[in-house]
Order: sequence, then C-alpha cells, then structure tokens
Amino acid sequence: MEELEVNHVDDIHEKLTQMIGQRVKVKANMGRTRVVERMGTIKTVHPSVFIVEVDERRGRKSRQSYQYVDVLTGTVELFDPETSEHLFTPLGNQLEEH
Repeated sequence: MEELEVNHVDDIHEKLTQMIGQRVKVKANMGRTRVVERMGTIKTVHPSVFIVEVDERRGRKSRQSYQYVDVLTGTVELFDPETSEHLFTPLGNQLEEH
C-alpha cells in the first residue's frame, strides 16, 4: 500500500511540474469544518510541497504551500478553473471505483 502512495505522489508532483504557471482553483480543508476556496497560479514545485500564488482581496497576492500527500488524500483539491473538474482523484475515491 505504501508503495502505491509513493507512486501517486510522484504522479502528482510530475503533473504539477508540467502545470507551473497555470491557473487552478484550490479547495483546502483546514479542519474544524473550515474549507477555503481560492483561485491561484502554480508557481513552483519542490520535493514534498508545491506553491500556489493565490488572489487575495484588493488585488493583493499571497503564496500558499500545500503537500502532495494532502492532494493524494483529498484534504487539498485542485480543479480546472474553467470546467471545475478535479485535476486529481483523491486516493479514497480511487479505491471505491475499483
């Protein structure tokens, strides 16, 4: 099972590396029923995290970092901003489909 997760994290890392500079919609579950949705641009990818520059109020921007594991588990969801389709299927949902 652990090897499966590592392969998926690598897949997420690879796809996000190809998407640097593209806009995405980020939905992050911050715990305690707090969910944050933002639009932003993928700026950089690192071995265990990726950085999204998000649009804030009044034209300001901030940078948020997210872990690939959070994308894998569905804690952080990434969507195409135009179609609102998931860019990645969380691991739990993949197991249910099989």
